[in-house]
Amino acid sequence: MESYENLSFRTFTTKSEADKAINSLKGILLGIQFDKEINEAEISELVEWCTKHKELVNRNPFKDLMDCIKQAVIEQENRVEIINDLYWLCQKYESDSYYYDAFTADMQILQGICHGILSDGVINNAEIFELDRWLENNEHLSSYYPYDELRSLVVCILSDGKVTEDERLRLTAYFNEFVSLNDKQLTKQIELDIKDIKINGICTVDPDISFDGKTFCFTGVAKNYTRSIIQKRITELGGQYHSNVLQTTDYLIVGEGGNPCWVFACYGRKVESAVNLRKQGSRISLIHEFDFWDAVQDA
Repeated sequence: MESYENLSFRTFTTKSEADKAINSLKGILLGIQFDKEINEAEISELVEWCTKHKELVNRNPFKDLMDCIKQAVIEQENRVEIINDLYWLCQKYESDSYYYDAFTADMQILQGICHGILSDGVINNAEIFELDRWLENNEHLSSYYPYDELRSLVVCILSDGKVTEDERLRLTAYFNEFVSLNDKQLTKQIELDIKDIKINGICTVDPDISFDGKTFCFTGVAKNYTRSIIQKRITELGGQYHSNVLQTTDYLIVGEGGNPCWVFACYGRKVESAVNLRKQGSRISLIHEFDFWDAVQDA
């Protein structure tokens, strides 16, 4: 009997693993470069990437990539140029890649960007502004986790043109939900810094809302109308309303009567259910009540 590594389907599985590894590295490199500075903690995360994917060292272009990272460890004065070379190699590989589509690649790059930004434990203003630019240029990822959540957080943070420490901690807390750093001491410090920050759910910025055949649910406190009126308008426009979040739910409307200082953060049992569904791949959107009524008026 063939071993697992020699089975014919491993040709494709290994290719998918390679694509994912490259996209992750590409994102990490972008995140590292956002603030135009490269420090030891960030280099350490690149070394950890090598360790994590050492079984791919015999596949192109992993040997070249890993050699470049080793060079970056040694040659501190040339790190900017080496990082640029690494990114170029990733792009060169991407042009020959056939297994994953552009959407999957961009989602993996986004995860890598967050990893790269958080790799030194500090999210600075330059990184937030560059992340905002990247998110704005990749709106095709809208409605997928964690794009919507990150986009909403960043838009809210930058809405007044400045970044407070509380906002910085909120973004750090969200990154920490899906970024695992190699530096355990740094991880402990981050967890200590964000221990009082809770982000259970985040509403989508400028959501694309349609009604015909769509399923809605509501949570929170409605500001201007009762839930029965909300339900009536949904059904009049061809949608369905359920009192609980289901796997088939398309939109969870979050009542506007929440914290005006953090309009994109929302909490509660239904929100938790919706967030869990999103993490499992569901495209359920958390939408704010004012966006819902805007869509009703436009329908």
